[in-house]
Amino acid sequence: MSYKIIMTGILGASMLCFASCKKDLDISNTNQPTPSSAQNEDGVVSLAQGSIYRNGFYNLKYSDGVYGRFWAGATGFHELMGDIIGAEAANAYMNQIGCPNKVTLDNGTVVLNPSAINTQYALLRAVNVNAQQGGNPTFYEWAYMYNMITAANSIIEIANNTTFSGSGAASKKSTVLAWAYWWKGYAYARVGSIYYAGLIQNQTTTSASTNGSYVTKEAIIAESNANFDKCATALAAVTSPTDYATMLGKLLPSFLQKGKGGVFTTAMWQRNINTMKARNLLVNSTRSAMTATQWNSILTLVNAGITSSDFIFTGRTDVNGDFLGTTIADKIQSLGAATGTYKLSERWVQEFTAGDKRRDNNVRTLSSVGIFNTDRGNAFNTRYSLINGGGGMAGVITWANTASGGNEITLCGTYEENELMKAEAMIMTGNIDAGTQSINNVRNYQGAGLTPLGSGMTQAAAYEELRKERRIALAFKGLSFYDARRWEIIAPDKSRTGCTVIAANGTLNTNATLVYGYLDYWDVPDNELAYNPPAAGSAPVKNPK
Repeated sequence: MSYKIIMTGILGASMLCFASCKKDLDISNTNQPTPSSAQNEDGVVSLAQGSIYRNGFYNLKYSDGVYGRFWAGATGFHELMGDIIGAEAANAYMNQIGCPNKVTLDNGTVVLNPSAINTQYALLRAVNVNAQQGGNPTFYEWAYMYNMITAANSIIEIANNTTFSGSGAASKKSTVLAWAYWWKGYAYARVGSIYYAGLIQNQTTTSASTNGSYVTKEAIIAESNANFDKCATALAAVTSPTDYATMLGKLLPSFLQKGKGGVFTTAMWQRNINTMKARNLLVNSTRSAMTATQWNSILTLVNAGITSSDFIFTGRTDVNGDFLGTTIADKIQSLGAATGTYKLSERWVQEFTAGDKRRDNNVRTLSSVGIFNTDRGNAFNTRYSLINGGGGMAGVITWANTASGGNEITLCGTYEENELMKAEAMIMTGNIDAGTQSINNVRNYQGAGLTPLGSGMTQAAAYEELRKERRIALAFKGLSFYDARRWEIIAPDKSRTGCTVIAANGTLNTNATLVYGYLDYWDVPDNELAYNPPAAGSAPVKNPK
């Protein structure tokens, strides 16, 4: 890994973390803001909490004004390509990475991508150069996740060289190690699920060596699972639940210990691991290529995955803007009386079944149709935005809230994702009625108020309900592009039919065809390659497509 880019970013972000997290993140030693100052129990907690949240989610050396830092920036790219949202802002070419190659309207009119480069493939190759710095959209997720991995490596190294106090010292250490391995597993999962190749990086911020041995995306996913397994091993070594809970309560910022976030038991944490490992398998295989063995492997994991009562890893705004600011955290969604940076996709809204309270509680019909610059796209005109704070319907999910502390973001796995993976695996292995019941479970959990799906559905009909439900229930979580990829609708020779599109003249089309033409896995960013070229024997760093 490039010492010059990634490691420098870690050191800078760590210093920011120790100096700036003020009241909520547990950063106590502001006079010595380096990993070397964390050579005691309090210092380990300070580093372990702050370095993960600030390095992995908050700030980078370079930026092109991508809104919302990691979550609404890097994750927002996924939702753009998954056609949950749209954008006309040109920062980091976000208006182009989510622009379909071609839209065919109801009357047969063809509207092509207006970009001078014309296709997302060509764009991503043209701007993936180090000179673009923050203007390179492929830079962001790579940099954030390797910042997180390197921070986790420092936590592991320091924890292994720190003497913890009390009779529960071993359990405290195991908790810190579980924390570091969890976030390494998470970061590798994201790298392996979007880049064609990656690096297995076990160096710390104090290491000056480089690693140019790039490995395949499959090897990166294997490394993710290996780190999740190390997390599970560390949790199994906990012998003092009290000391474990105390330590985890320090690692999790206090403002995140509410709602779905909290100090989870080791059993809850293990279920979170199982859900993430199931995701790793599901989203990195096309549906058509999945085997019965793979579906059964997913079933084994999700049957021991997150339940509706489990705590999960969450993000939340707070008054200090520690890693999600009150004005930027919701920018992955379009909200307010007019559309904002991100536009709510017509294709997302069309997925709702009539009478779904989630739409009633969250989706506003604009007083006038949002028509945007035609030189910035061909599919993001919209009639809708999200209601800030929701419509006040009791028991119904709210997707956007800019009030401080009001918006809860699910950073990793969720009950809904686990249950829908279970539904899909059961439908695909012939247990259709059980699969539709899991879809009903998710709708009930989110307060949809829909009539339950009955028994006796065909596999095709049940899968269509599953498809729509994943797009609705898992919206704004950074999963939609993975689904579009594995459902094989993003390639230049594929298309999605029956789409709702607002033409540039405001005409409503309800049977349009979209050819997205998106690259399935991104090339390794040149921001890395420029300083850390592939060593002999490395896996290819460029997607051959």
